[in-house]
Amino acid sequence: MRVFVTGGTGLIGTAVVAQLLDNGHTVLALARSDASARAAEAAGAEPLRGGLADLDVLRTGVARTDGVIHLAFRNDFSSPEALAAAVAEETTALTTLGEELTGSDRPLVTVSGTPWVPGRASTEADPLPTDGPVGGRGRTVMAILDLAARGVRSTAVRLPRTVHHQGAGGFAGLLTETARRTGVSGYPGDGTQRWPAVHALDAATLFRLALERGPAGSAWHAVADEGDRVRDIAAVIGRRLGLPVEPVPQETYGPLGPIFATDQPSSSARTRQALGWEPKHPALLQDLENIQP
Repeated sequence: MRVFVTGGTGLIGTAVVAQLLDNGHTVLALARSDASARAAEAAGAEPLRGGLADLDVLRTGVARTDGVIHLAFRNDFSSPEALAAAVAEETTALTTLGEELTGSDRPLVTVSGTPWVPGRASTEADPLPTDGPVGGRGRTVMAILDLAARGVRSTAVRLPRTVHHQGAGGFAGLLTETARRTGVSGYPGDGTQRWPAVHALDAATLFRLALERGPAGSAWHAVADEGDRVRDIAAVIGRRLGLPVEPVPQETYGPLGPIFATDQPSSSARTRQALGWEPKHPALLQDLENIQP
């Protein structure tokens, strides 16, 4: 299958492109800069210059391929306005991709976060949140899944709060960056809230399986670790960086603060059973040992 991948040179995208190529697919990768184009080409993909805002380029990508994996997102969490702008850009891009695929029965694999449910681990059957700082992403993904009724084999891979590789990535990576900047390895609240996690290489396998086998309208959980306590994550970060580990106000994390403070364990039992997905790479707390002082 020839696959159009957006976000193919990020932490997750790099792993997805390699997974696709290693399993006999070819890749057309959206590249918003010369550096990204060179990285895509070096990985074995064909670059297509443009970004999420270049809708005609997205249409060209769909026309030249057999299916789409969407991963790109402008990760600007500096303010509520910046985050809202990133969500709006992604919504327009995904809507365009879906329109171009309508009636083709080709796959469109998109991405969201795992939902949170008070008192238990969320499952694939739980709806995505449609309010809060990233509620717009939930509404968009649900609209994409609804395209199953219009001849698109749309599926969604729900990623946990931390997708990691070599100690970097995800919300744990943001905790690390904040610790380096502030001199404290902090956590909001009492730190007992749990975050699910997955290694990027395991997540990449699930994206391929969803592309190849996911029924129209289905959602899957790329969850390897059901939920690590945030203070345990902060403790590893603090030890690796030689910094004190302390509670901090949730406002430390800007518009993501309320999400950082939420208990949000998640299960992937149905995904493992239905698609035969089995994580094989290091768990989060083990992978964080790769953080360098």
